[in-house]
Amino acid sequence: TFHQGEKRMILSLDTELAKLTAIAAEKGVTTKRIPASDVIVSDWVRFKCRFGCKGYAKHFGCPPYAPSPHETRAMVGEYQTGLLLRFDGVPGHESFGPDDLPEDFHHFYKDLILWVNTTVHMIEKTAFYDGFYKAFGFGGYPCIFCEECIAEQCEGVVDESMRRKCRHMDLVRPSMESAGIDVFATAKNAGWELSTIPCRDMEYGKVIHSNIVSIGLVLLE
Repeated sequence: TFHQGEKRMILSLDTELAKLTAIAAEKGVTTKRIPASDVIVSDWVRFKCRFGCKGYAKHFGCPPYAPSPHETRAMVGEYQTGLLLRFDGVPGHESFGPDDLPEDFHHFYKDLILWVNTTVHMIEKTAFYDGFYKAFGFGGYPCIFCEECIAEQCEGVVDESMRRKCRHMDLVRPSMESAGIDVFATAKNAGWELSTIPCRDMEYGKVIHSNIVSIGLVLLE
């Protein structure tokens, strides 16, 4: 009957979530199951990328190559269940302060960025091959699969069509923030209270402590 089929689907999803949670735990990552309706997409988020971030248009996981908030909102609306991933700390840098950060700090966080994005990719692909064919992940931060992204090397018009030049098309996913997802509000809906990290004298990137929390998301079905 319809109800029997529905029950089997719920059990299948629960089993998959348990499996994905175990995989994440092996990588030191905490997870929370959330309804897709708790994923908050806001237009203002994209403005933070366009105005204020030095990585704008330099990485294929970032705007303007990432989906717009309008596209993300519509896409998230096609899902019911997601898995939120929480990454605590910065691999390779247990404790640091503003004096430890180089002016171009992107590569300082390389291990962190790879931790977040490779885990998101693994969770997405595992779910996909387990039959959750709609699975799609959102990572965090500007992509760092290449030492320098082709997007930063190319001249001319900057638009989404340039993604065809990506060297790692199979790996790159949009970051949550680049696609318009309000990471703070979404994490709060999962019971995780995030806060901004002050920078010394409000200087760009010179964070005063290393207690950094990063968030990823995989939508399942």
